[in-house]
Amino acid sequence: MHPLRSLRALRPFEIFLWCASCALILVSFLVAHAGFLSLFTSLIGVSALIFIAKGDALGQFLTMIFALSYGFISMQSHFWGEMITYCFMSLPMAIAAAVSWLRHPSINGTNEVEIRQLTKKQWYVLSLFTFAVTAAFCFILYLLNTPLLVVSTISIATSFSAAALTFLRSPFYAIAYAANDIVLIILWALQAMRSPGDEPLILCFVAFLCNDAYGFYNWRRMERRQLVLRQIKNAQTNNVV
Repeated sequence: MHPLRSLRALRPFEIFLWCASCALILVSFLVAHAGFLSLFTSLIGVSALIFIAKGDALGQFLTMIFALSYGFISMQSHFWGEMITYCFMSLPMAIAAAVSWLRHPSINGTNEVEIRQLTKKQWYVLSLFTFAVTAAFCFILYLLNTPLLVVSTISIATSFSAAALTFLRSPFYAIAYAANDIVLIILWALQAMRSPGDEPLILCFVAFLCNDAYGFYNWRRMERRQLVLRQIKNAQTNNVV
């Protein structure tokens, strides 16, 4: 992993998306006079998504920082589901994903991860694990008397499936994260009604949603390119033989 190489690999649209997302977040926080920690967390999160959309392991290391910071913010708002999800699920999964991505680089010689197609059996196992984890966490959140329990429970399901799909190197990680973004937009909108000042986090996850939409598009594009490269490599190998 080479951070400078990762920065140089960004295309003009990706730089624009990154800067526009950061500008949206910065303006919203300045207008609302929100805390520095929330601003820092949002900027780290949107930066992580840009590099994850590139299939770059740097995004996973930024996700680790985001998970800890966002978990602390959630704890302050008594969103125990978010705190537990990000500190005890998203953080370990980001560590595992970073290892997985570094061990499976693309054959094109860049920082890009090798994309994987999941089998029906793997989708079935993932669904079972998602249900089991969600049920277990829902019970814990109920015992903690978590506010907005239904929304927090849905967030656990989308967060776990997104983190697992990221570890498995599937383009559909972005769909799961987009679903999670929508859930969190609703969660923080409801929280803002109860506690004015949290409005910037709504725009934060709107920016996340835009980045995840691009992530799905870009991963599908990378998937097609990697397939062509593998076919060319296999053809060359067969010709040598």
